[in-house]
Amino acid sequence: MAASGFEGFEKRLELHFSVDDPVAATGGLRRLSFEALGEVLCAVQCTVVAAVGNQYFDSYVLSESSLFVYPTKIIIKTCGTTQLLKSVRPMTYFAARVGLTLSQCRYTRGNFIFPKAQPYPHTSFNDEVMYLEDELPSHLCYRKASILPSTSTAHSWHVFCATNDWTSMGMEQSDSSNVVLVEVCMTELDRALACKFFARADTLGKDMTNASGIRHINPNAVVCDFAFHPCGYSMNGIENDRYSTIHVTPEDGFSYASFECVWDPRDGDIARVLEKAARVFRPGVMSVAITCNGGNNEAWNAVAKAVEGGLGMKCRSCVADEFPAAGKVTFQTYVARRK
Repeated sequence: MAASGFEGFEKRLELHFSVDDPVAATGGLRRLSFEALGEVLCAVQCTVVAAVGNQYFDSYVLSESSLFVYPTKIIIKTCGTTQLLKSVRPMTYFAARVGLTLSQCRYTRGNFIFPKAQPYPHTSFNDEVMYLEDELPSHLCYRKASILPSTSTAHSWHVFCATNDWTSMGMEQSDSSNVVLVEVCMTELDRALACKFFARADTLGKDMTNASGIRHINPNAVVCDFAFHPCGYSMNGIENDRYSTIHVTPEDGFSYASFECVWDPRDGDIARVLEKAARVFRPGVMSVAITCNGGNNEAWNAVAKAVEGGLGMKCRSCVADEFPAAGKVTFQTYVARRK
């Protein structure tokens, strides 16, 4: 932990793989042993604390956030001072052993609260990009790095993408091209609500899930949760081939919560889900990154409806860019009207 507090803002790495040998690759990354995954996480400096899976993918709650393993895709999301990018090399190695080759990479994060506490290669976005440039195989020749800025707050969005095919998009776990990745970062949490994430000696993850209202965000999801002592909380929700995840650092002065989900417009209103998630924390500042294939503005409009209309926050900035292996990324920052 940094001397001034815990770093809540997460680093997120998504790696996609193509199949070299259909026979050898049966089951794909889900065939990797727990020991192999443990080696990858050891390089990152975190461990598994809880797990659940279904017919589509495996979900792990980590000591520092979450891991999701699909047959040809892995998502690792870690907070604190973990060295997430050091997972690229061992993950690529173990994937090759089950007949898979790295075909896409996407790395994202917000601004760190305590940037000077981060170890290399996370000492700056420039260092992270140079590290990835060296670690990734040369056939991932389409690469782009960019910072999507917020005009009025410290919430900026850092994005690096690489792929072997510019036209290839990363949201492939659903057969719908309208699937959207929603990543939410919240700071300055309401103090009374944040107190629900401080643990007593006998507090379990399910106690925080129920007391905070998280259980009602998506009642159809299977929830795997964990309460940290003396404070903090993580959960992964799984429903069919899609996931959601929440992570909370509740301490006053550097409070932070994240909410991430994969949303298909056929499943209903994302505004309702996002509003439920934000009401659990009532943040002073909230940023939302939306990644989608093509120029569909439905999710962007739904977010504005939920945050401005439902929560009464005001938009301070909205920027967008196109990335290989990701599609269109739209980044919006909102602040409470009391600001």
